[in-house]
Amino acid sequence: MADVILNAEPRTSLGSRNAGRIRREGLLPAVVYGLQSDSVSVTVSARELDHALHSASGANTLITLKVEGQEDALALARQIQRHPTRNELVHVDFVRVRRDVAVAAEIPLTIEGEPPGVKEGGILEQLFFSITVEALPGNIPTSISVDVSHLALGDQLRVADLPIPEGVSVQHEPDELVAQVSIPRGLSEEEEAAEAALEAEGEEGGEGAAEAGEAGGGESSED
Repeated sequence: MADVILNAEPRTSLGSRNAGRIRREGLLPAVVYGLQSDSVSVTVSARELDHALHSASGANTLITLKVEGQEDALALARQIQRHPTRNELVHVDFVRVRRDVAVAAEIPLTIEGEPPGVKEGGILEQLFFSITVEALPGNIPTSISVDVSHLALGDQLRVADLPIPEGVSVQHEPDELVAQVSIPRGLSEEEEAAEAALEAEGEEGGEGAAEAGEAGGGESSED
């Protein structure tokens, strides 16, 4: 996926009052930092950045910032702040990155398929909806999807079972639980009751056979 190019203007007027004026003009106050370089306060188009953040790669979209009077900066948007009710962008930090240095990123985790365990009365529970990975900026996946159509009642899916692309490492323990088909309490009790009934029938059948054998043995001895 090609980088998104954003034009950025250096921002010299700081403070909340000036930030409000900037937003009314359709611009977004931002800070660019990282790679042992000085932090730079800039403004970018709020509409263009919002459009980039709603692409398939979301917050992991690689952005080339063209700052007037400075070298282009390859960056990722982090610390994205939005208005609590209007959902409009309020402020963003841009972290400089290098194409040849791995970075950490959080990506969505989705599940696909219908487990047979659900058809048998189980409940599919997803415990992770995103995972943290580390990869080169250009190799960060847009998301990870995992098939759960093989899960039976009581089966579990762990981090080690996820289909992770080559060149990407997961920042979680391999045995962390991702999803499972849990057995509802009522269903579990029914199964236990059914098993107990079968065991009881087996015991009764065994006792009946033993009694019959004893009775048959007595008659033969009398003969």
